Amino acid sequence: MQSTANTETDRTVEVVPEISHRVPWRVTSVVVLPDAQLDVSFVDGTTGKVDMRAFLSSPTVDGTIFESLRDPALFAEARVVMGAVQWPHGADLAPDAIYDAVRESGIWVVS
Repeated sequence: MQSTANTETDRTVEVVPEISHRVPWRVTSVVVLPDAQLDVSFVDGTTGKVDMRAFLSSPTVDGTIFESLRDPALFAEARVVMGAVQWPHGADLAPDAIYDAVRESGIWVVS
């Protein structure tokens, strides 16, 4: 029986020049705040907040991938994956939508 284990190493660090995001709306960092809120930073230095309180308390979220984010422990696992805010179970936020709202008013209130 042949092994299916992947024995290749991650060679991403060998890419020269280093891969970098060039569009301004790519998220570079996310900090989880209390009450279903996030602080986000973008490639161009823009920073702002994401407020998901109303969205997560809405009955329209019932039965969706976002419903589990009502659990503060899971919400706290937000991270940046390829320039977007994402959670381990696959829920993510559109970085361009966040960026547009943050540039306009400093905050994206998800509804």
